[in-house]
Amino acid sequence: GILPLDSEESGVCEVILVHEHYLVQKPDKVCWVEAAGTLRDGLRAYTALHYLAQVCPGSSVLVLDGASPFGTIAIQLAQHRGAKVISTAHSLEDKQYLERLRPAGARVIDVSHGKIDVAESCLEETAGLGVDIVLDAGVRLFSAEDEPAPKSQLLPHKHDIITLLGVGGHWITTEKNLQLDPPDSHSLFLKGATVSFLNDEVWNLSNVQQGKYLDILWPQLDEPIPLYEAKVSMEIVQKNQARKRQVIQF
Repeated sequence: GILPLDSEESGVCEVILVHEHYLVQKPDKVCWVEAAGTLRDGLRAYTALHYLAQVCPGSSVLVLDGASPFGTIAIQLAQHRGAKVISTAHSLEDKQYLERLRPAGARVIDVSHGKIDVAESCLEETAGLGVDIVLDAGVRLFSAEDEPAPKSQLLPHKHDIITLLGVGGHWITTEKNLQLDPPDSHSLFLKGATVSFLNDEVWNLSNVQQGKYLDILWPQLDEPIPLYEAKVSMEIVQKNQARKRQVIQF
């Protein structure tokens, strides 16, 4: 489980008192390492695809930055639901990692060189119809010269996402400061498309959703690290030098 925001106790305990709505029973086939490493991103992906976008067989899903921990499980969960998945890769290593995922089948678009038009590639992949569901990893709100962070140049512009979105499509965004201008809203209106915000904490803020998160697909994981390597691992994560979840095994 995941402790709620107002929890007065720490999760690093041998025994803890927590409400049953914040817990799910671990399936016998899922080991503790897999459960620890994927629960949070699993909930995010399940919330985005099941509750916000209602993914169904035959849907086309674009997962931006698919090699991230969230992107990895979102790809596998979408494929598990019978969707056709397209993903972007921010480096050659990310592209190779995505191509090794099982089950295979996701179309990978390498945007690391900045020469690929994501909107054009997605429209070509969907015969011009557009994508049914888009899960972003942040978006560029301004033109390239106005963006302060170099990393943001790998993200698509908000206009690109609106362009590649199909009629009746769902845009699930993690961009909490998303700004839509009147022309953007007009384009979304003409398509009958929706924009939903994916808040990491929303699952345990709503009483309506409590106890419903039982169907999460567990992705591929690296081996857990021993306790004596925890400090080094934490430093790597804090410096953003690792694009994966680290599981420490006591």
